[in-house]
Amino acid sequence: MDLRIDGLGVTIDGRSLVHDLSLDVADGEVVGLVGPNGSGKSTALRCVYRALRPAAGAVRVGGDDITRLPMRRSAQLLAAMTQDGAVDLDFTVEEVVALGRAPHQRGNQALTGRERELCAAAMERLNLTHLARRGILTLSGGERQRVLLARALVQEPRVLVLDEPTNHLDIRHQVEILSHLRGAGPTVLVVLHDLNLAAAACDRLGVLHQGRLVASGTPKDVLTEALVADVFGVRATVVPHPLTGDPQLLYALHS
Repeated sequence: MDLRIDGLGVTIDGRSLVHDLSLDVADGEVVGLVGPNGSGKSTALRCVYRALRPAAGAVRVGGDDITRLPMRRSAQLLAAMTQDGAVDLDFTVEEVVALGRAPHQRGNQALTGRERELCAAAMERLNLTHLARRGILTLSGGERQRVLLARALVQEPRVLVLDEPTNHLDIRHQVEILSHLRGAGPTVLVVLHDLNLAAAACDRLGVLHQGRLVASGTPKDVLTEALVADVFGVRATVVPHPLTGDPQLLYALHS
């Protein structure tokens, strides 16, 4: 299912944080939002998963303005993994993962056999099976990230939105989680800070700077030395990855 951000504008406390943002994500595509801190990435994402209401424009899923859909229906279509997706109660891992089925259930009905299999498959996929009976508050930050992604996948969304999903993860799990995005089924919009991981994981990138979209296209087209210097304020040499050909940035620590 396609996702379209159409002329999005966000103003908070009289300050304009996102300006006329338009970005299309085709069915099954993985698109990354990148940009320096404060560029409006997370603010735009909050409009996509309905945590913020935009001052202008619209977010459309499959052509429908998401703010006009019932909350249950939008939760069936779109799942979000957010930076602040904390779990304050000490549910077990398997209980947290099972919460992903809530938009598809009525009341307190028990999981069906298929839903239990779905939860088990998501935990196995993200290397969580051995933690199933552990309380989530006893886990490391990286382990919790994987639990929250499993919960989102169990939701069976048509669109998956992720805000910095690699936070707190070691490099192995960063690579594993991002490798799940391609071919996972849902359309994916993801905010990432690591430009090299974004280039490897995403079909296309949108670059935000001071609340505006300043570039959009394939990683090879977008991640140029000039753009990295202009937007991020750092010097970098862009080289092709020796195995994949994806652009990779080599940063200069000294001017």
